[in-house]
Amino acid sequence: MNKSDDLLKKAEDVIKKSGNFVVKEYGEVIEIKDGVALLSGLSNISFGEVIQFENGVKGYVIDIDKNNIGIIVLGNYLGIKSGDKAYGLGYTLSVPVSNEMIGRVVNPLGEPVDGGEKFSKIKLYPVEKIAPGVIKRKSVDTPIQTGLKVIDSLIPIGRGQRELIIGDRGTGKTTIAIDTIINQKKENVICIYCAVGQRNSKIASVIEILKQNEAMGHTIIVSASASDSASLQYLAPYSATAIAEYFMDQGKDVLVVYDDLTKHAWAYRQVSLILRRPAGREAYPGDVFYLHSKLLERACRIDEKYGGGSITALPIIETLEGDLSTYIPTNVISITDGQIFLETDLFNSGIKPAVNIGLSVSRVGGAAQTKAMKKVAGKLKLDLAQYREMAAFSQFEGELDEQTKNFLNRGARLTQILIQDKNQPYSLAHQVAVIYAASTGMLDKIDVSQIKKIEEKIINHLNTAGKKWIERVNKNKIMDEKDEEELKKLITEVL
Repeated sequence: MNKSDDLLKKAEDVIKKSGNFVVKEYGEVIEIKDGVALLSGLSNISFGEVIQFENGVKGYVIDIDKNNIGIIVLGNYLGIKSGDKAYGLGYTLSVPVSNEMIGRVVNPLGEPVDGGEKFSKIKLYPVEKIAPGVIKRKSVDTPIQTGLKVIDSLIPIGRGQRELIIGDRGTGKTTIAIDTIINQKKENVICIYCAVGQRNSKIASVIEILKQNEAMGHTIIVSASASDSASLQYLAPYSATAIAEYFMDQGKDVLVVYDDLTKHAWAYRQVSLILRRPAGREAYPGDVFYLHSKLLERACRIDEKYGGGSITALPIIETLEGDLSTYIPTNVISITDGQIFLETDLFNSGIKPAVNIGLSVSRVGGAAQTKAMKKVAGKLKLDLAQYREMAAFSQFEGELDEQTKNFLNRGARLTQILIQDKNQPYSLAHQVAVIYAASTGMLDKIDVSQIKKIEEKIINHLNTAGKKWIERVNKNKIMDEKDEEELKKLITEVL
């Protein structure tokens, strides 16, 4: 040991004996722009750690380089300037979670933004977390009833599934998600609506629809609007998932809607370009696939012996001109367990929800579909797909044989029966009844223009004369021969 090392050792010993003290390592802000700061120093910082600037604003480590670190600022970045000091707080970013959040609007940091009271009892949950392993998971076998005939019969969604809603702008993607949230009133499912990069007016109208339909009592809104910084938009889906995990750990079923992940990818691209990360395809950074896979992998169904509970994810992706082959849509399609594809042409022709049955698929839902629905919707998807194909060819055909005419006739009525008004979800029994009437040919003689009126009459008759039948099917979720005979009788009375 040389003389200088010896002196240093003695100085350290003297300092240690001199009393309590805290060693802090400070970094210095090199540059700040658009809610992202670059700092020098802080050689002992770890990825995901929270740091504090000298003006009290906190940040979150998102990038560690050889010479400096990248921070996304959690709050007002305009008060931070070059040369400011910052230090690590020694913990990773967590979001406050609480049962009091139900019915409230919060920002991605878990703070209420609806003007209501602050939460009194809170726990902290990590924003980023490794998804549960295969051992802890359980296969999906319980449905999430969306209340939409076309989805519950043809593209069923199970609790713990990730079902993508994809389509062009203005095709009713958010409406499907909102209707699903409204339908969870009696289903004992907590819903989280995560708005990423949406206009404030759109978020306000979603809240208004949920209030009008008495659905805010089981819903939490996580809002990172278009006016918020890119860093908060990037964090929002992870915060929403952390809140969902808190309820899942209590053994509850949770539904999370991410509206939408296209804007989330844009926010991440913006942050990455400011951090000067190498840009890849469509200027996205190389890890944009990991951005969404680590998020959606956290949606799952947990085995009862590990506490039960589930998170069902409904990510929304916006396409351009119906093109599914662009970068972000193909990424998210490959991560999820199926997709509901909405088409502009169908929407414009009055078929709402505008679901393209040929391109939509649920890779899990069949296992989670109720026996009553399976019984009436067994052949429905195949019939409708064949009808669409035959309807296209029949335009060029002169003479059609009787069998083809009957098939086209039935298909037109099936298509009509699956049309549904927005914010009016159906119970399981109501869905089973109207689909049964159309698929067994009971409506074949009814004019297509009268299908809507007949459907309303069937539902009104069931609500009065068939009240016991509805209660039985909704409770048992099966339709035996006795139930079928009774339903046939009730529908015949209407016709």
